Amino acid sequence: MDFKPQASTAGPSPADWNPDADDTLICVDVHQETHDVKTFTFASPDGRQFGFLAGQYFLFDLELGGDAESRCYSVSSSPCRKNAISITVKRVPGGKVSNWLHDNLSPGVHVRANGPLGRFVRPSGRKFLFLSGGSGITPVMSMVRELADTSEPADAVFMHAGRTPKDLIFREELAYLANKLKALRLHFLPEEVAGERNWPGLSGRISREFLGLAVPDLAQRIVMCCGPAPFMAAARRITAELGVPSSNYIEESFDAAALEEDVLPVSDPVESATFKVEFSKQSRTIDVSGEQTVLSCAKKSGVRIPSSCANGLCGTCKSKLVSGTVDMKHSGGIRQREIDAGFFLPCCSKPLSDLVIDR
Repeated sequence: MDFKPQASTAGPSPADWNPDADDTLICVDVHQETHDVKTFTFASPDGRQFGFLAGQYFLFDLELGGDAESRCYSVSSSPCRKNAISITVKRVPGGKVSNWLHDNLSPGVHVRANGPLGRFVRPSGRKFLFLSGGSGITPVMSMVRELADTSEPADAVFMHAGRTPKDLIFREELAYLANKLKALRLHFLPEEVAGERNWPGLSGRISREFLGLAVPDLAQRIVMCCGPAPFMAAARRITAELGVPSSNYIEESFDAAALEEDVLPVSDPVESATFKVEFSKQSRTIDVSGEQTVLSCAKKSGVRIPSSCANGLCGTCKSKLVSGTVDMKHSGGIRQREIDAGFFLPCCSKPLSDLVIDR
C-alpha cells in the first residue's frame, strides 16, 4: 500500500493548535545553519501541539518600525515532532523581514502567525526526487526528516544546489541522513567551489546532462521542487525533456526571493469601469479597472505591497481596507475573522468602488 500523509479529519482537540483561533508563537531556539542562514524554532505559549503536512508553511505577521509586514516561511522541521515548528531563513541583502529576524528574533520573543497553509505536499508514491535551490530546501527538508522519523519505505533522491559549498544548508545533517536511510541518495551541486577547492563532486548549475547522469530513472519519479523562480523554471523544463510528465512535477507556489524583492508580473489592462484606489501611508492614488486586481495595478504603478503567490493562497499581501468594497476570490489565505475586521487580499480582489487602503 502506498503511504500518504493525511491531515486529521477530526477537529483539533483542546491540546492541538487550532488554525482558526490560535495565532501566537514564542521563539524557543535560534540556530546558525550557515554564515547567512538561521533556523528559528517556535512553540505555542499554551503548550499546544502542531498538526501540519511536510511542505506546508506559516504566514508570519510582524510589526516592523510601525509598518505591518507579512511573510511566508515553510516549516523545515518534521511533522512527526509536534511540540514545536521550525523555519529556516536566509538573510537577504536589503530584505526588511529576513534582516529583522536575524538581528532581533531571540528565545522568548512572541510573534503572530497563521497556518499551516499550502498545498506543496507529497502525493502517494514510492519514488521521489527532492530538488531544491538555496533557501528553497526548507519544505523538502521537512519531507526528508519525516521519512527518517517514520522509516517510510520510499526511494528518494535529494538534490540540493547552492552558490558555494559553504552555502549548502543542512549539509552535515543530510549527509548523516543519507548514511542512515538506505533508500536516500544525496547530491550536492554548488555553482562554484570558492573556499573549498578540494570539493569532491561536480559544480555548476542544474542541466539536462547532470540530471540525466545523477538520476537515470528520473522519468519514473515524482519531482518535488522548490527554489528561486529561475531555478524552478529550469528544473521544470529539464525534467520535462527527460520524460517526467507534468502531473509528476510539483513545485512550491511562492518564491522566497520575490517575497523580499517584491517582484511580481502584472497583467495587461482590460477596458472596464475604473476606480480610484488610495494608499494612505504612501500618499499615492492610482486608477484600477474593475477587471484588474488591486495588487497587479499597484505593482505596475510602483506602489509597494509585499506579495508572493498572487492567487489568494499565501496571505502575504493582506491589507486593511479603510473604505470601499471589493470582489475577493481567495484560496484560503485569509481568515473570516480577518475579513470581518476589514482586511482583504489585494492579489485576488477587484474593486467595486473607490478604495482607501491602509498601506
